[in-house]
Amino acid sequence: MYWQEISGSSILIPPQPIGIVHFLGGAFVATLPNLTYRWLLEQLGKKGYVVIATPFLNTFDHTTIARDVLNRFETILERLKESKAISKRYLPIYGIGHSMGCKLHVLIGSLFGVERAGNILISFNNFPVSRAIPLAEELQLDRALNLEFSPSPAETDALISQDYEIRRNLLIKFNNDEIDQTTSLNTLLQKRYSNMVSFLTLPGNHLTPLSQEINWQVGEIFTPIDALGQWLKQELSRDLNNLQKEIIRWLNPVSAI
Repeated sequence: MYWQEISGSSILIPPQPIGIVHFLGGAFVATLPNLTYRWLLEQLGKKGYVVIATPFLNTFDHTTIARDVLNRFETILERLKESKAISKRYLPIYGIGHSMGCKLHVLIGSLFGVERAGNILISFNNFPVSRAIPLAEELQLDRALNLEFSPSPAETDALISQDYEIRRNLLIKFNNDEIDQTTSLNTLLQKRYSNMVSFLTLPGNHLTPLSQEINWQVGEIFTPIDALGQWLKQELSRDLNNLQKEIIRWLNPVSAI
């Protein structure tokens, strides 16, 4: 299994796929998801999930970004089926998003009538421009600009409440994440699909999904440096491992038994 690029997206295809994941990353790290989220996505591939990670450039028009990443995902999926890279038989499709990627999946599920077996939304972020972009308030004052994302946070909340059609959801927040708004998202989704929404708080911070596992090789003689290296590996990898285990458990509960 290896990364390949199709139409600008990064693709992983396991030998015998059991499902498909459409992954969307955070606003400033989404341009190279096969690098920034490499370890996490490769674990999904090892568990049998086709990974289609769609990069995007952030603008104020989030609706247009959502439409674009969905169109590219669907085009790639058809190409993979036509080329027989994956079977044409039914495979469940899951959306996984981190930070702004969550907002894009929410918009996709509210505006475009897609079919999904579920969404996993990690560290949901729906802040206005004034909080999401440094110096935004100064720019608006100095240039008399009225900068805001489209849809705005309030408009996004309204779309979720009225039009979000993905029934099964896993919401994940980290206990040391000051820019997370997953609790607010959970409140909205519980009102819409109360029995289908799972909410988890895990150890970690907003950057945990971007972590990479350290591969520390011990020499023939175990030294104090090796002991330090093993400790660092355990500490830095623990939160990331917890995250991937919970994702896999939710995607396929049987595999976690």
